[in-house]
Amino acid sequence: MKLAGKVAIVTGATQGLGRDVAFGLVANGARVVIAGIDHAAGQAAAASMGDAALYVGTDIEDDAQIAQCIAATLAHFGQLDLLVNNACVYDDSGLASTRAQWLHTLNVNLVSAAIFAQQAAAVMPRGGVIVNLGSVGGKFGSAARATYPASKAGMLQLTRNLAVALAPQGIRCVSVSPAWTWSPALAGMSGGSIERADAVGARVHPLGRVGRGEEVAAAVAFACSAEASWITGVDLPVDGGFSCLGPDQGRSPRAWFEATP
Repeated sequence: MKLAGKVAIVTGATQGLGRDVAFGLVANGARVVIAGIDHAAGQAAAASMGDAALYVGTDIEDDAQIAQCIAATLAHFGQLDLLVNNACVYDDSGLASTRAQWLHTLNVNLVSAAIFAQQAAAVMPRGGVIVNLGSVGGKFGSAARATYPASKAGMLQLTRNLAVALAPQGIRCVSVSPAWTWSPALAGMSGGSIERADAVGARVHPLGRVGRGEEVAAAVAFACSAEASWITGVDLPVDGGFSCLGPDQGRSPRAWFEATP
């Protein structure tokens, strides 16, 4: 229970990875505010975690609603120690993305995270932690996507900026970057088969499968804990080895020549 006595806000936590992260924090002793816009799912998620969780409907594109979420957290739990910026959208048509798509994606995935961090840091005590969810998508080029990876690359830089700016207040900031992780998005692509997702994911992840939400949640819980008290301004890759591979997939030139007629 390494987070006993801590209170966290997790954005976009009504489903998928955000929900897994919220569960992981509660499992480690924290009390959690689930912030999101799917009221039914958010209330159900909070109810499943008992008195340790509270759902607060929050549109993170609205500064006033961010302030209301923080106020509700303080009113209900009396403190705010941890913020996990997880909420994001996948409104991406690659280079064909419109200005509206660019502005929407950056506003949700990056700007709203920065504003939430700004407001949360103002009430956090020393020892507070902000965790930004990055992605391997923010580290490598992609021919089919543009807005999402740009927003995630921005999150990695935002993490460094926040870490330096908030260090005098005793607040740490770390990013956690998953690779392919079982989620509603992967479920849709795989026809709901985690076995198929693992088989496809094995081609690009040295550990031979896609990640699980609880594995990402464990890294977030670690980053939030006193065990990580000397870690700030860096990215924790939770990616099954994805980011250690180059285009050669870890195979030697000889192997490629032998495999190519």
